[in-house]
Amino acid sequence: MDEDRFPGWHGTTILAVKRGGRVVVAGDGQVSVGQTVMKGSARKVRRLTPGGRDVVVGFAGSTADAFTLLERLEKKLESQPGQLQRACVELAKDWRTDKYLRNLEAMLIVTDGDQIYVVTGAGDVLEPEHDLAAIGSGGNFALAAARGLLETDLDAEAIARKAMAIAADICVYTNGNLTVELLEA
Repeated sequence: MDEDRFPGWHGTTILAVKRGGRVVVAGDGQVSVGQTVMKGSARKVRRLTPGGRDVVVGFAGSTADAFTLLERLEKKLESQPGQLQRACVELAKDWRTDKYLRNLEAMLIVTDGDQIYVVTGAGDVLEPEHDLAAIGSGGNFALAAARGLLETDLDAEAIARKAMAIAADICVYTNGNLTVELLEA
């Protein structure tokens, strides 16, 4: 486990919000080792365009591991265009069963603007409730804040930005330097 090899490494809060025909994925930029911020501007939300269809992915965990998984996901999407759920399930199966992949330490939030999935190395492909998903060190804080903000008239991006600001105020491993990607349904 990475925590054994790299004790004290923390990073990432990723939040996805779906509202009003839009999905926003926001990620903070902080990577910390113990009490030290190693980088405050990491970009942990990426837009992929396999087969000409936009997909946004946010990742938490090891960056190298996440990039390996992003490459695999992109290949799955190219071979199964327009079938996000199938591509996520196939990635999760490979991730869980492949001798090399099963050691990767990361989590993904994946969306095509219509569906949102959380994909894990345990073989999980979860479609979140309430059109919200969050992962990473401050994920629970961001998720709780976003759930509360669903009671307002704010749009998806405003909810994501406010929820991430709340998470950054609470979680020492989350900052306010956001990367935000938007997809229309």
